Amino acid sequence: MYNQLYQAVVCLKYITTGSKKQYYFLNLSATNAERKRGFSINYVTLSNGVKMPQLGYGVYQVSKDECERCVLDALKVGYRHIDTAQSYFNEDEVGSAIEKSGIPREEIFLTTKVWIEHYSYEKTKTSVYESMRKLKTDYIDLVLLHQPFADVYGAWRALEELYDEGKLRAIGISNFYPDRMVDICSFARIKPMVNQVETHPHNQQIEAQKWMEKYGVQIEAWAPFGEGKGGLFAEPTIEKIGKKYGKTVAQIILRWELQRGIVVIPKSVHIERMRENFNVFDFELTAEDMEIMGNLDKKQSSFFSHTEPAVVEWFAKMVEERKKNNDYTKEEKK
Repeated sequence: MYNQLYQAVVCLKYITTGSKKQYYFLNLSATNAERKRGFSINYVTLSNGVKMPQLGYGVYQVSKDECERCVLDALKVGYRHIDTAQSYFNEDEVGSAIEKSGIPREEIFLTTKVWIEHYSYEKTKTSVYESMRKLKTDYIDLVLLHQPFADVYGAWRALEELYDEGKLRAIGISNFYPDRMVDICSFARIKPMVNQVETHPHNQQIEAQKWMEKYGVQIEAWAPFGEGKGGLFAEPTIEKIGKKYGKTVAQIILRWELQRGIVVIPKSVHIERMRENFNVFDFELTAEDMEIMGNLDKKQSSFFSHTEPAVVEWFAKMVEERKKNNDYTKEEKK
């Protein structure tokens, strides 16, 4: 009984800042030092009223061999938001970790994503039920359409119905640039509640976030560190800010994103780094430091653009190859 209580996340209080409520939770499974520092989790409220932890743990490129252990470590640290996808090929392991953790299912916010080859009304429904089986759950907190290609509308209608049936608590999109997002927001019966896009100091998505806010769509960052590309972890400007607060470059980046209202899902296979990434709620960047961070924007992807014809061709060819070869173990682009 004590161990279960020790691992639980209990609500302490909520405070109201202006018109925005932020809910704070104490992580009782943290180390003594972490508890003394008052580790907490902020929640954002989606357009349908569902509360989503603003800081989560992502399992992109976490191998099947390591995934269960990594998710258990993340839950032990205090993460209560786990992000996976059909194309990551580790839903089974995520489900096993959640099951073995002993943490009540309702305390964990679970996200997965539908891959392109499963787009269309029927295939999407079938794939989501398969994801639920692998994740060992009878509902999923958030399901996203992973890419803005192929039969998006057929797939979206399937998500709308699953949402209506209570199988999904929220539905959303991923990698939808503003034009594609506005399209689905304007013509779908139910607007997406989340849009997960590449967001980090070198690709800040300022304009895209404005469009999301206009349509009530929550921005979520994949690759919140840009995978360190472009020397981001050695950026002198961020290092200087970090010294001011006694924080690492990674912690400054996450704090900057959190203060912009962005949901973040950093990944690490090391529990020490998981703890570091989680320790970002005990300080706040000044307006001046936020502006300095804003000046790092290169306004372009550190990976590839979904609007480039060659990239769209790559996705199309890859899907056809997988259909032909029935190859479900091939790594995907993010």
